Amino acid sequence: MTEKEQSANSFIRSALFLFGIIAVAAGIWFGMLFYGGAFEAKPFAADLKAGTLLPQPKPLEDFSLTDQESRPLDRDALKGHWTFVAFGYTHCPDICPTLMATFDAVEKALAKTPNDPQPNFLFVSVDPERDTPERLGEYVGFFNPRIRGATASHEVLRPLTAQLGVLYQRSEAPESAMGYLVDHSATILLLDPQARLSAIFSSPHNPETIAEDFRTISSQNE
Repeated sequence: MTEKEQSANSFIRSALFLFGIIAVAAGIWFGMLFYGGAFEAKPFAADLKAGTLLPQPKPLEDFSLTDQESRPLDRDALKGHWTFVAFGYTHCPDICPTLMATFDAVEKALAKTPNDPQPNFLFVSVDPERDTPERLGEYVGFFNPRIRGATASHEVLRPLTAQLGVLYQRSEAPESAMGYLVDHSATILLLDPQARLSAIFSSPHNPETIAEDFRTISSQNE
């Protein structure tokens, strides 16, 4: 295959993946708007600058992940705190380092107002074959010790990502030393203290506006 053909195939794959992300997000959004009384719109007093607030928080089915210390991490473990969540993998060349830097900057911005709720930060790897608990611990700890890493088998990850409107797929890269890449959504998700999906932050991400939006959302839910 020529270099030109490889570039064309890469472009087509990326375009199809992006279209899939948009389709899933649109499906979740319209489903929440039009199906079931659980998703009736609720009033919200303030506009957000970076995020999209769901009309009603979306309850999640239970799941069972393993964190960077090899401890179980399920839905109940996330209750009691707001939690920012991102999906990716430690071998990611570009998106994930940016996501982790964003988490670090948001954490530092919110730490300036300690009287406000302080959220947790969770990075879920969609590459369980390579991302062991030890590797995850080194990776998230490099950016900020308050970021928690976790992963699970694909049998667990697929239903969880489907609930959250996150897509990922393995992409073979024989020309790369890594052997394969993982295409994945770059969305940051916000879970409320009941571990329900509350808001979505699409890229590009601005840490200051995310922090400002979080203060707005959490103050409206006190």
